[in-house]
Amino acid sequence: MNLPRQLALALPHAESFAREDFLAGASNAAALALIERWPDWPDRVLALTGPEGAGKSHLAAIWAERAGARRLSARALGETDLLAALATGALVVEDAGPALDERALFHLLNLVREEEGWLLLTARTAPARFGVALPDLGSRLRALPVVALSAPDDALLRALLVKLFADRQVAVDETLVSYLATRIERSFAAARETVALLDREALRRQRPVTRALAAETLRA
Repeated sequence: MNLPRQLALALPHAESFAREDFLAGASNAAALALIERWPDWPDRVLALTGPEGAGKSHLAAIWAERAGARRLSARALGETDLLAALATGALVVEDAGPALDERALFHLLNLVREEEGWLLLTARTAPARFGVALPDLGSRLRALPVVALSAPDDALLRALLVKLFADRQVAVDETLVSYLATRIERSFAAARETVALLDREALRRQRPVTRALAAETLRA
């Protein structure tokens, strides 16, 4: 007799953005150093770039705590009172890209300099590659200092897997971590997707997250 499949509930899990929970490695050392050097920056505006899940939001949260910065989505730029958003003297604008409101960003860049404030932009690509239509904005973006996050090395990938499982309150052993580290794409996004998949499968099957479960799941 076939037993009904158990549905796994997608329960929320906490992810800490505290400084002590940031996983430092070769791929993010330069970015972390620059964040912690503030206000000794090469410019009042800094762009932090990298692939999805690389740690941009975590670094932005660390800087926001240090600088007393407010945080704003780039999608909301055109609907925001930018002077009020910059009231603390520091602002994070996250997920900037080609689709943002160009006039609002240009206005914000001017405000930051007029108010002697600080701005941290996070984006997947360098601002010089946004392909904006406003010539003055394009020249400003090309002049911005950029610090990039790259793909994790082996040590960081292993540490990331352990942290992602721990965020979900899932205990794992070195055998599983080693197995996954040599079989998944070397990226932050792949690590997150794999951990989420294994957590769901373990809940559905009512089994612990083990190397055997990982092998079965990845084969499928």
